[in-house]
Amino acid sequence: MTKLRPLSLFIGCAFAANSYAMTPQPDPDNVGGYVIERSQIIAAENAKTTDPMYDVWAQALATASNTVVEAIAPGFNTNPDNVKRVERVFPETEWNFLTQMAAPEYTYTRFLRAIGKFPAFCGEYTDGRDSDAICKKSIVTAFAHFAQETGGHISIENVSDNPLGLEEWQQALVHVREMGWSEGQPGYTTGCGQDDWQNKRWPCAEGQGYFGRGAKQLSYHFNYGAFSEVMFDGDATVLLNNPGLVADSWLNLASAIWFFLTPQAPKPAMLHVIDRTWTPSQRETDAGIGYGFGTTINVINGGIECGEQNKDKGQPVNRIRYWEGLVENYQISLQSDETNTCWQQTPYGSLNLNGATDVLYTNWDANWKYYPDRPGGVSFECELVGFQTAYSALVAGDYEKCVTNFYGSHANWPAVRVVDELVPDTGGGTTDPTDPPVDGVASWDQNKVYTGGEQVSYKGAIYEAQWWSQNNQPDLGAPWKLIQAAVSTTNAA
Repeated sequence: MTKLRPLSLFIGCAFAANSYAMTPQPDPDNVGGYVIERSQIIAAENAKTTDPMYDVWAQALATASNTVVEAIAPGFNTNPDNVKRVERVFPETEWNFLTQMAAPEYTYTRFLRAIGKFPAFCGEYTDGRDSDAICKKSIVTAFAHFAQETGGHISIENVSDNPLGLEEWQQALVHVREMGWSEGQPGYTTGCGQDDWQNKRWPCAEGQGYFGRGAKQLSYHFNYGAFSEVMFDGDATVLLNNPGLVADSWLNLASAIWFFLTPQAPKPAMLHVIDRTWTPSQRETDAGIGYGFGTTINVINGGIECGEQNKDKGQPVNRIRYWEGLVENYQISLQSDETNTCWQQTPYGSLNLNGATDVLYTNWDANWKYYPDRPGGVSFECELVGFQTAYSALVAGDYEKCVTNFYGSHANWPAVRVVDELVPDTGGGTTDPTDPPVDGVASWDQNKVYTGGEQVSYKGAIYEAQWWSQNNQPDLGAPWKLIQAAVSTTNAA
């Protein structure tokens, strides 16, 4: 993903407007730290995520409880509505037709449970779109990618290894673990143990391996940790400590559904490419990225499989063959603007989105712009960026964690604590009684925090704060400026 840091540094040289009325106060319990009221945090987050797509993403990633999920079985009347739709448009007979080579860990029951975890997959559309057709197309899209990621890849002419004469698009889910790896091998531990935010959020467990498992071949500790948070109410350690669950339970298919529904901004969620909720930005359109199966390839592995140089490469050619075979078999209706290939697309990793105003991002990072009315000019806010960080705009509570620098990912960020309500600072009892107010303007209190625009009186004069100030004597200059000079009380001779 394109980093926006150079642009952020340029903007950071200028003064930024006080858009969200952030009024941090010194923390009485932590010298040098600050406290901020939670309502200000919520207001700032809401102001940055007003685009309706943020709600769409949140709804797509909503999950059912594991208690509900694990009660799902074929034909049960208690199954969730989206599961019942799958049973109708893709019954177990179709599952069996496409999984005759599949590993025994993949079952129709587990498939239904994986879908039941995410109500948006094969959910109901109330705006006139054909919910059943979108459901079937989503399943077929998933199977085209399954056939590439975990398929047998045995030609129909190879009768010794393919005695049933199965098409390659019928050979999905052969592998539940990455070839060459087995439980007990501590592989794919690149980056484990480093002193960085990824290890603070998703710490590797000693002796565990994070090699590819499941229908999507989930790999690396940060993906296991993020998926675990979604599956287990925010607990990353479940799958970090026991990654084998992604192979040996319904999580082997749920991991693929999760990936199907999750945008990796600026890349859209595959679901929203299929159901056309996503609208390509102008830069995406200019880069050849639009609707169709080809864009789902770009989402999954564009850097390796998309672009002119990869036109004849095995992986994308296979995916497209599998997709076309499945589309023909299941008579999937395609629209005229859908493209199956991605060789004509710029890979997302090579797409320059700096400065684009019609692209939405899904990660929070510290806002390093300068705010003259706040302590040290620090914003005490986070902003949306187009690269992975410790904090996601799609995870409840992550904005507050970003502001408080929960995972220590912002160097030189002040210590911040969020409170439900700030105690008003009245400044009572500390004003010098020999220096009374002037024209109704309260006299300066050396212990009080002042922000830009506030006025005080001092030794008969009136001063105005140009930015945040505490214990800065007004008559000594910045951050104060003189508004009204003291009136002499000496009578003329």
